[in-house]
Amino acid sequence: MSCVNNILVVLDSDKQQQKALNRALHLARISQASVTLMLSIYDFSYEMTTMLAADERNSMRDSLINDRKVWIEDLLEDYNTRELDISIKVLWHNRPYEAIIETAITGEHDIIVKATHAHEGFAHLIFTPTDWHLLRKAPCHVLLVKEHEWPENGKVLAAIHTTGDNDHHDSLNYRITESAQRFANCLHSEVHLVNAYPGAPVTIAAEIPEFDTGNYREVIAENHQQALAKHAQRFSIPESRQHVREGLPEQVIPELAEELDAELVVLGTIGRTGLSAALLGNTAEHVIEQINCDLLAVKPAGFESPVKV
Repeated sequence: MSCVNNILVVLDSDKQQQKALNRALHLARISQASVTLMLSIYDFSYEMTTMLAADERNSMRDSLINDRKVWIEDLLEDYNTRELDISIKVLWHNRPYEAIIETAITGEHDIIVKATHAHEGFAHLIFTPTDWHLLRKAPCHVLLVKEHEWPENGKVLAAIHTTGDNDHHDSLNYRITESAQRFANCLHSEVHLVNAYPGAPVTIAAEIPEFDTGNYREVIAENHQQALAKHAQRFSIPESRQHVREGLPEQVIPELAEELDAELVVLGTIGRTGLSAALLGNTAEHVIEQINCDLLAVKPAGFESPVKV
């Protein structure tokens, strides 16, 4: 079973070490997938050249694009690319995430591979970086790459949400687990499932003294364990690899990923936009800051990117 078929790699324009490229070439070899290396560039000094003739402005832009193509070709000389189907695309665009998503749509890519870096302080909550735009708006899987290696016989951790009683949650859980299994098969790794459940509400315990928080937690935990076991049975995942823990997903998932020394965390993401997206974000966005391994974000079935080509 192939992990992927058509990979779009987002290169770091200012780095010689390309984590995303390393990961993508690994995926391409084990999946016999095609690879497109892309770079989105824009020089804001271009805006100051409006007094030049159109052909002069175009010549300036084309020269910069060609320089970057040569840089990518030079970069590839340090890699073993024999028998790989690789193409190069450099786009002139002042919004990198839009260029990436437009390329993914027109190229019918089934995964975007991009290195991710720490975002310090409060800024990333308001000024949304490219990673967050891709998690919310990309039409396909997004693999955000960190430093952790991909050893054989490793562990892939799939985070699912079992409390939803509708087809939407069930469908997304299926897509998350199926994607985790495909990657685990390619990487000769095993899939673990994790489901976080909330503890007893503090307000109820404070307002109703006779409220039995211990019994409440036991009942909730048992319900989640049964739901997770039912889901795991569809994929023949044994009980020893089913993890139900009390707490918020953004706390539970990174803790378990570290305990397991997982090489990949797989979870679902939704396309939240507007102020709620800027201030709240998705579980994936909170998790990626805290884990030391790669994250694979899976979209719900039928998701359409708000970025139009």
